[in-house]
Amino acid sequence: MTQQGAALQTYNNELVKCIEELCSKREDLNRLIQQEEAEKTRLQHDVRVLTEKLSRVNESLARRLSARADFDRTIAETEAAYMKILESSQTLLSVLKKETGNLTKATEPRSSKDH
Repeated sequence: MTQQGAALQTYNNELVKCIEELCSKREDLNRLIQQEEAEKTRLQHDVRVLTEKLSRVNESLARRLSARADFDRTIAETEAAYMKILESSQTLLSVLKKETGNLTKATEPRSSKDH
């Protein structure tokens, strides 16, 4: 029985050692889990902050794109109106030159040949 008792004691010691190793590995794993959970929490916070920032940037960008479209429309309308003014000015200048020529002819003294 002594030999069986010694064997039982050896098994007992090995079992206790194995259990202690498993507990130690579990504690190591638990520390890693806690670190990763902390990292996950930090990343979720960062994602939330970045999502809010992205939303603000998108809103600002939409406003600016709209303002740029308004500028483009106003510039196009103004350029079109300016071109009409130029065309009208050119037409007016042509008419004025023609009328000036007619008035000049009408107000020139008649030559003696015309009498």
